[in-house]
Amino acid sequence: MGANMARRLKDRQFHITAVYDTNRSAATSLAAELGCAAAQDLSEVTAASDVIFTVVTDDKAMRNIFAESGDNLLINARGKLFINCATISPQVHVDVEKLAKKAGAQTLEACMASSITQAREGKLYLMCGGREETFRKAEPILKELGSVVRYIGKSGEAAKVKALVNMVMNINTAGLAEGLALGAALGLDLNMLRAVFSQTGANSRVLETDGEDMQNREHSCFFSAAHAAKDSGIALELGRSLGLDLPLARATREQYDRMVAEGLGELDKSGIAELTFKDRHKHSGNRV
Repeated sequence: MGANMARRLKDRQFHITAVYDTNRSAATSLAAELGCAAAQDLSEVTAASDVIFTVVTDDKAMRNIFAESGDNLLINARGKLFINCATISPQVHVDVEKLAKKAGAQTLEACMASSITQAREGKLYLMCGGREETFRKAEPILKELGSVVRYIGKSGEAAKVKALVNMVMNINTAGLAEGLALGAALGLDLNMLRAVFSQTGANSRVLETDGEDMQNREHSCFFSAAHAAKDSGIALELGRSLGLDLPLARATREQYDRMVAEGLGELDKSGIAELTFKDRHKHSGNRV
């Protein structure tokens, strides 16, 4: 996602000064493509840039890059703007905003409800949280990346919305996998079944993006099962903190956790169908 966002900004005549990745070869390859530096340290990125985008895996990674000691992005960060795009727990965004303010910097969460193709084309759906004046400062850049750029509210609020988006998306994905698997087991024509789904109450965005892939076992990764498990966990923790039981989200998280445990975590989320179709996987639907 980050690489394609950088490519998009380069296309739109923004000056990309530096890139960083824990995978050094990925950083150097992208830097060569964009004609920028491949920073070896996080502090180098901050030193070279006015605006820094971050796209990391999880809460731990986010806290590491904004740590108060060792190499981190907040070294000499006064006057810099950080736009943080990862799907992480809302409280982490709040904590990072406080750390950045202490360092004289600004932060904005710009949560993405889109995938790799949209990042490259500048058609992301961006949900933003933080101080409104910070959002207005970042908005011209964000509009080059997103077809929709929506201000949600204070820090942490956009992350809450993103957690719910992914929770519902993951539930829909799991439900579609079960529906298609049962249809296949009943001997139904899945092309017909998907067409009927699309014209009835069974329709969903997931049917459009994942239905054919589930049928054809094409699980090239655009949004991994491991990330689906992590994101469902964020929503479940929000529910737990409020005393809410979310049985569908819990069951979906358990399915994606199973994928990870079975070594399928790097498949696309559509790979959940490997657990529901008969005779596809050692823990597939035929076990029921």
